Amino acid sequence: MTYITVITFLLYTGIVAWYSWYKTRSINLNSSDGYFLGGRSLTGVVIAFSLLLTNLSTEQMVGLNGQSYATSMVVMAWEVTSPIALIFMAFVFLPRYLKTGITTIPDFLEQRYDLRTRQIISVLFLLGYAVAYLPTVLYSGALVLDTIFNISDLFGLSDFNIILIVSLAIGITGIAYVVLGGLRACALSDTLNGVGLIVGGLLITFLGLFALGGGSLVEGVNTLLHKEPAKLNSIGDSSSPVPWVTIFAGLLFNNLFYWCTNQAIVQRTLGAKNLKEGQKGVLYAGMFKIFGAFYLVLPGIIAYHLFNNSLSNADLAYPSLVIEVLPTLLSGFFAAVLFGAILSSFNGALNSSLTLFTLDIYKPIFKPDATEQQLVKAGRRFAIALGLVAVIVAPFILYAPSGLYYYLQEMFGFYNIPIIAAVVVGFFSKKVPAIAPKIALCVHVVLYTLSKFFMGTINFLYILSVLFPVCVLVMLLIGKWKPREQDFELFESGKVDLTPWKHAKVFTIVMVLLMVAVYVLFSPWGIAA
Repeated sequence: MTYITVITFLLYTGIVAWYSWYKTRSINLNSSDGYFLGGRSLTGVVIAFSLLLTNLSTEQMVGLNGQSYATSMVVMAWEVTSPIALIFMAFVFLPRYLKTGITTIPDFLEQRYDLRTRQIISVLFLLGYAVAYLPTVLYSGALVLDTIFNISDLFGLSDFNIILIVSLAIGITGIAYVVLGGLRACALSDTLNGVGLIVGGLLITFLGLFALGGGSLVEGVNTLLHKEPAKLNSIGDSSSPVPWVTIFAGLLFNNLFYWCTNQAIVQRTLGAKNLKEGQKGVLYAGMFKIFGAFYLVLPGIIAYHLFNNSLSNADLAYPSLVIEVLPTLLSGFFAAVLFGAILSSFNGALNSSLTLFTLDIYKPIFKPDATEQQLVKAGRRFAIALGLVAVIVAPFILYAPSGLYYYLQEMFGFYNIPIIAAVVVGFFSKKVPAIAPKIALCVHVVLYTLSKFFMGTINFLYILSVLFPVCVLVMLLIGKWKPREQDFELFESGKVDLTPWKHAKVFTIVMVLLMVAVYVLFSPWGIAA
């Protein structure tokens, strides 16, 4: 670690913090819309970068590159197929969300079903964030920052203590953003860090190819293309982490949950100033996700060749590559960008958690007559408590199984399918009653749990491919057997302008063509021949 690295890290981090504070001065953070949704003032570019940075963090940069190091480009499916779900978000989900003026996804579920459904889903979200997601973001972030700054060697501390200390630093910073600035401060910091992450991520790929070619970009590309071309194949068979046939089934359902109903993601779009800006943000994010393979997956393949498959832990591939190829002058800047990515995912989940707790649990159960100021105050207190719990849990992930990114996706499988099923059925049916999503949730949890015991060797994406239609069918059958007494009608709040973006369809066509082109490139018909 050099003084230049530390100085550039602190300088860039400070600039981002100041910019976020400066731009949020005029927002009324004592109102629920101002605090939780940034005053419904977010524009397309801000939403796009906020979505990207909430999605992208070290658990993904480390995890996906680690998986590609250990397998092949097949894991790029998590990135490159995301635009399919984002298209559904732009044209199906977002117009309905903004029409109803909801603040949370469970808020819609109450409108469509009942208060109990809303609270059950909120608790599921909170458990997922507290037990798995927030601690994992802190843990993976601590690993990367420790690798870049060499903190453990400098102070001679154990891995457990280093992860605890760095997680505490990340946690305190993230809590400060959420508590003091609300959603808008998080979204604005994401915009700056989003540019830095994409530029820095592509730079690592570029410099990695230079290093692979011994200082020659052409030789680096030749090595990548010809040494083991099978590593560049994105078409997965049944034994791969992402089988090809699941892309339009289990993986799509998983992505629909993540991009269309996951509160940490969707909350960014609910803060849009109108439907036009919301659609812009969602589709811009989809375009960037297509090219995520070049900085979230390809560096793992480069590291595989550069280190001759000698790393003891595949998750060390990305941080090791960063240290190997990045000049000292830029290491502090990139560390700051990574720190921003860590904060973004942490802040996104934390902001969503306090919104869910405050509006779905605290107000209806504990204080129905709470004022706007009391709601914001309760949310801030909950954010502090949840953030500190995540800091305490983070070091214990040292003892968790390897392949953390894949493990997390499997754990989300316990509740993601019933949520997306409840929302989809809620949109397109008028008769399905409030009891239906509760029964579907129970059926899903039982079947998914049994699959772990009796079909443990089968890829969980195959399981999700079957369970989504099962959950939908269960709900529709209940609707036939015991329909609602009164047909459901989607409420129109009039909070934002619902005029769609006029270029949305053309942009979508271009995006789909580019997605197909990237898949052809990384296939036996392209460079993986």
